[in-house]
Amino acid sequence: MSPPLRYLIHAMMNNSILLLFDVFGTFVFALSGATKAISKKMDFLGVIVFAITVGCAGGMIRDVLIGAVPVAAYQNSVYIIAAFVAGLLMFLIAENCEIDSFLNHIMFFDAIGLGFFTAMGCEKAATFGISPVGIVFSGCLSAVGGGVLRDMFAREVPMVFTSDFYASASILGALLFLLLSYIGCHPSLNLWITALFTIAARVLGYKLHLRLPVAHQGHKGEGK
Repeated sequence: MSPPLRYLIHAMMNNSILLLFDVFGTFVFALSGATKAISKKMDFLGVIVFAITVGCAGGMIRDVLIGAVPVAAYQNSVYIIAAFVAGLLMFLIAENCEIDSFLNHIMFFDAIGLGFFTAMGCEKAATFGISPVGIVFSGCLSAVGGGVLRDMFAREVPMVFTSDFYASASILGALLFLLLSYIGCHPSLNLWITALFTIAARVLGYKLHLRLPVAHQGHKGEGK
């Protein structure tokens, strides 16, 4: 096989893996957005808007910041379609399942989306020649951006500021991505390791109730 043909096949396989990561992350995040909308008693349009916002917003913001415009969701309809399908699916099964108990599974949807979007965000930033700090920021923003908007739309304090090891797991995953890139890990393998590590860190943090320190405000005059 000639070198140019080998390079072309490798590039096509790489692009397919990146697309798979991006679409899968979009779908699972959209599930969490739709579930939140249903729990808030929103109508069909609200469920779909939440699904698309949570599924696509993080990646769209990332693309704008790194100069990947038009953003991926505008260049390839599969992202919005995947988010729409996730929202429609949740809307249709809502009547036959206990949404209150299903809300407990949002964390697992978020964990999966967090891992895949962190890995994908880092990889896309790296291909655009962004600095190491920018790569970490892009990975984290891709992962938490949609969830922040979801919680703000639901008039709640964003999970990223209160949850056990949420953004922290994404940052650790992004740092691992940098380390593996530095030692020459194959890009496809790096994606999988970063995604799985971030998912595991998020789930472990949730199970063990790990969280960053919280500032406790003092009370003047106490003890007088």
